Amino acid sequence: DGYHLWSETYDREMKDVFAIQEEIAKAIAQRLEVTLDSEQHPLFRAGTDNLEAFKLYTQGRSLFFQRGPHVIRSVERCRQAVTLDPKYALAWSGLADAYNMVGFYGLARPEACLPHAKEAAQQAIALDASVAEAHTSLAMSHLFHDWDRPSAEREFLYSLELKPRNSLARSWYGLYYLQWAEGRFEEGLAQTTEAVQIDPLSSYARAIQAFTYVPVDVDRSLATALETLQIEPNSYLGQWAQLTALNLQGRFAEAAAVGESVIKLLGRSAWMLASLARTYACLGRSADSEALYMELRWRSKQEYVAPAVLAWAAYAAGERDEAIRYGKEAHAIGDPSLTAAKYWPDFADLRKDSRFLEILVSRGWK
Repeated sequence: DGYHLWSETYDREMKDVFAIQEEIAKAIAQRLEVTLDSEQHPLFRAGTDNLEAFKLYTQGRSLFFQRGPHVIRSVERCRQAVTLDPKYALAWSGLADAYNMVGFYGLARPEACLPHAKEAAQQAIALDASVAEAHTSLAMSHLFHDWDRPSAEREFLYSLELKPRNSLARSWYGLYYLQWAEGRFEEGLAQTTEAVQIDPLSSYARAIQAFTYVPVDVDRSLATALETLQIEPNSYLGQWAQLTALNLQGRFAEAAAVGESVIKLLGRSAWMLASLARTYACLGRSADSEALYMELRWRSKQEYVAPAVLAWAAYAAGERDEAIRYGKEAHAIGDPSLTAAKYWPDFADLRKDSRFLEILVSRGWK
């Protein structure tokens, strides 16, 4: 079962953590009879000699994958890391990724985070253009900030050329670019499937794979979402994928139960409230759907709520003119949530309205 590969002991001081990680990687590779060229291709790449900066970066990455308000804390940790070591390219990439997802999930207005994301990605590349993660970060900025799809694909492909076994790059290339930006569903699924093969214990990679099964095989999407929850029972993305698949199967009561559970456990995320509003509408619970929309509308007067998310919640509640108004606002301010608008099921009702289709055409979709 491979236990002998992982059961060695390493007696070193904490200050030697980078050497320990490289030593462990080499030992396992040698046991697996992998050919090493340590001078040209180190198996472990810390990117900094500053242990505290490294710890802050790894904390930031861990928080990043937890999603929700944790992404804000990820920004803080990565910002602290680059403050301690301004030449730490990986931490600049982590900062870019966190800022990008702050924008995508509507935790801040686009102008408050997306320019910072692009600047951080460009800084990472300026420091070390061989860091594959930095090119993945820039690819996401080209999608979210610039809506420059050719440049996004170029950066994704270059990132994967530098580091073919980059699970996160394959997950994002598959879902955000190939599926959501381009509608290349089978290709997107192939990328996220490879991401899972690279990192089979990653609940994040598996949840993204579940999303990419949605337009290809809904039953497999649900099964993959449940596999995600076996790895991480409280996975926000896993439960969202489960809710989406159940909706598409017409199992609306079960989908509603999932959404209600997520809200109780993980808080009243705008994305989840909007998804649940649509589920309630499908169940005929129009009063409940309208109540969730009204909650989001009230919140939008107190804090930023992504207008693209408000658009689908409004449409679910029967407020179609308001939905189109929010859709136009989303386009005007560059709401990155619109990246999902062409193909994601939560926008399906909106896409039946010719006025919303005009918004998508204005964005460059045919």
